[in-house]
Order: sequence, then structure tokens, then C-alpha cells
Amino acid sequence: MSEQSTTHFGFRDVPVGEKQKLVGQVFTSVARNYDLMNDLMSFGIHRVWKRYFVGISGIRSGDRVLDLAGGTGDIAALLKPIVGEQGEVIVGDINAAMLNVGRDRLTDRGVVAGLRWVQSNAEALPFPDNSFDAVTMAFGLRNVTDKDKALADIHRVLKPGGRALVLEFSKVRNELLGKLYDFHSFQVLPRLGRLFARDADSYQYLAESIRKHPDQGTLKGMMENAGFERVEVRNLSQGIVAIHRGYKF
Repeated sequence: MSEQSTTHFGFRDVPVGEKQKLVGQVFTSVARNYDLMNDLMSFGIHRVWKRYFVGISGIRSGDRVLDLAGGTGDIAALLKPIVGEQGEVIVGDINAAMLNVGRDRLTDRGVVAGLRWVQSNAEALPFPDNSFDAVTMAFGLRNVTDKDKALADIHRVLKPGGRALVLEFSKVRNELLGKLYDFHSFQVLPRLGRLFARDADSYQYLAESIRKHPDQGTLKGMMENAGFERVEVRNLSQGIVAIHRGYKF
């Protein structure tokens, strides 16, 4: 990435140094409507995907887990009962507005103990080596400027035997479904964003960012290059999303 002067922001090329700011503006804009955004993008199925993601994670009581791009607290709320009183969930997100939304939401639900909220960049995590039993990242990796650097740092902070789990929009496997999904993403979603959130541009970017994200095989190779072993890929909903899981040995 350091050798490149530009990177993608949706379908636009922008200077590498500007992408983080531009992505930050998007998520600051949509923070209060983030659940609505996900409902519009996934027809509400994102809630099922997230429960399945946590259900197959292998995370156990007493584990210390880092949930990246977890600002709204959805994954943390599912993880906390699993790790229990002896475990800990640290929610990391680069965007302060997203963290505030998630912290307020879980505090209102009485989910406070055993949770920490840390504003952090996935490319340069502020944690020592070998700190976590698991790192989760749901619908956040595609917005990272340097994905290879982020994956390498996730590997660094995992304990030996720990696992990384990434849930992300991916490459649809069914041709007809893919055409319907493209129509929804580029023709319907921005209009819904304008109607319900008064923000068509952010929703347009989010649709474009999905198409620029590495497909299942490419991301699997990137995780292996970052040092992960036994990398597995599991498609959900015909590949609209995929779960990638890899281990640090």
C-alpha cells in the first residue's frame, strides 16, 4: 500500500491518506441509523448472520475477545454471555460516533460489566502481542484502507491457538441472485437511504465498497499470507456474506 498513491473509496480512486477520513465521515453520518442501514442492505437478515457468526465462533467462557469495527455493540452483546464473568470483550472501532452509539445502547440494556470500549485503528492495534483468545470483525474489514496490514496486526495480538473470525459481504455465487442483488444495491438502496436517513451518498458508498472487497478465495489467501493457518470459508445466503476463520499456531 505504501507504494501506491491512490486506493479505492467505493468506485472512486482517492489518495491513500484520505480514505480513512472519508470512511469516517460515512460512518459518522450513518451511526444513528446503522441498524436501519444494515436492515436495508440485507433485508434484515444481518441479525441472523451475526448470531450464526458468534454461534460457530468456538469462543468459550473465560475468553478474552477483541471485537473490531464493533462500535454498535451488536457482536459484543452476543459475545458477553458466552465469555461470562471471567471473560472480557473489548470493542474496538476507529469511529467515535459508532462507539458512542454502541456504548449507550448496551448501557441502556444493562450490559456493562466485562466490556471495554477502545477507539482504535485496525491497522495499528494498541494492544500487546499475544493478548486475545479470539478477534472478531463483522462488516468492517472492507472499510479498512490496508487490509493486509490489519490482518497482520490481528494475527500479532492473538495468543497462540487463538482464532480470527471475519464476517463480511462477499461474492454472490448464484448468477440470478447476483443480478437481483446488484439491482437492490445500486438502484434501490441509495433511494431508501435518501428516504429513511436523508443520506443517499453514504448508502451508495456502502454498496460500492462491497463490490470492491476481495472475494472469498482472495481473502482466504490474504489471511494465509498474514500468517493464519487452517483458514476456512463458509458462505451464507449464497455468498452474499461469508465467514472466514483462521488460527494462529
